[in-house]
Amino acid sequence: MLTKLKEAVSKAIHFLGLRRNIVGILTMVILVGMGERMAERFLPIYLLALGGGLISIGVLNGLTNLLSALYSFPGGYLSDKFGTKRALIIFNGMSIAGYLIVILVPTWISAIFGAVLFLSWSAISLPASMSLIAEVLPTTKRTMGVSMHSLVRRVPMALGPLLGGFFISKWGEVVGVRYAFLVALAMAVIAAIMQQILIRESQIRYTPQPNPFRLFKQMTISMKYLLVSDILIRFCEQIPYAFVVIWAMKTITHHVSALQFGVLTAIEMITAMLVYVPVAYLADKGRKKPFVLITFAIFTCFPLFLMISKTIWLLVIAFVIRGLKEFGEPTRKALIMDLAPEGAKASAFGLYYLIRDVLVSFAAFGGAYLWRYSPYSNLLIAAMFGVMGTLWFAVMGKDIKIAV
Repeated sequence: MLTKLKEAVSKAIHFLGLRRNIVGILTMVILVGMGERMAERFLPIYLLALGGGLISIGVLNGLTNLLSALYSFPGGYLSDKFGTKRALIIFNGMSIAGYLIVILVPTWISAIFGAVLFLSWSAISLPASMSLIAEVLPTTKRTMGVSMHSLVRRVPMALGPLLGGFFISKWGEVVGVRYAFLVALAMAVIAAIMQQILIRESQIRYTPQPNPFRLFKQMTISMKYLLVSDILIRFCEQIPYAFVVIWAMKTITHHVSALQFGVLTAIEMITAMLVYVPVAYLADKGRKKPFVLITFAIFTCFPLFLMISKTIWLLVIAFVIRGLKEFGEPTRKALIMDLAPEGAKASAFGLYYLIRDVLVSFAAFGGAYLWRYSPYSNLLIAAMFGVMGTLWFAVMGKDIKIAV
């Protein structure tokens, strides 16, 4: 009986691609992500409570996208040059510094300055994480490895807002958020310690290309077509992104509480988590384009359905749709890594995100002005970009079949 159990566990570990380094990355994702997500989803409410106004929310969302883009390429370059383990400890230090700023100085301006540091962790560490997955796992397991990363990321995304919503319900929109950041700080410190224990540093060292223009020339035409469609789809996502919480908690007649919004977010993340593994298995066996195309279509549907969601039950359906947009996201990331040049996979991944997020940051800034004009205009224009991105990829997107 014990032997059969060990065999079953061994097969599950192999099926899911859970090597030691992968487990180390996933542990960090849970700890840092849990702390980050406890407060990040409620930052717009926090800014309003501190007197920041709607423009401060637009500035926060725009800076988040812009700085995430600017961090992506140097994050990938540092990972290729110094190795994943050394690079990640630097990135953790940035998050810790950001949390301290928000905790010690309770003003909306300091919250934005702190966000410049702690919201960078996901973007700056993502190229390193994807590079490690590509290095450790074979091509036929990469989508599964990326899916496990994405799945585990959704655990703190689901539970973090619930805890954050509880803190706000108990201690208010200012003190509650600061308490959430205090917990986030503790988790970031623990994550830094665990990372040093679990992750084994690779002995391979590369000489990555420091010139992003030269690196861009090495990108294949199929990678560039994917980038164009991805940019349009992210316009669809980011124009209303920061205002989804405002829509649910402030705009609609039957608005929801902070705790209820946390529940909606948990529903979104659980939905995403349920589709990751089966989609990864199928994508690793065959064509990637259908999974990515379905994902882009779901991105397009979300703002349209949100527009008619004015009760808690309709919002539940809207957030299920929002969760389903992760259907082919790991497939898209795995496709980027497949197309990236050897010896510069983290750098190329970072460059892809640099280009995408710099352009998409304008959508985030513009979303605030559209929302001031009309929430419906914000959501409709977002959906228009989704339609364009989906059609572009349907016609121009290249299909990749993995040989197994």
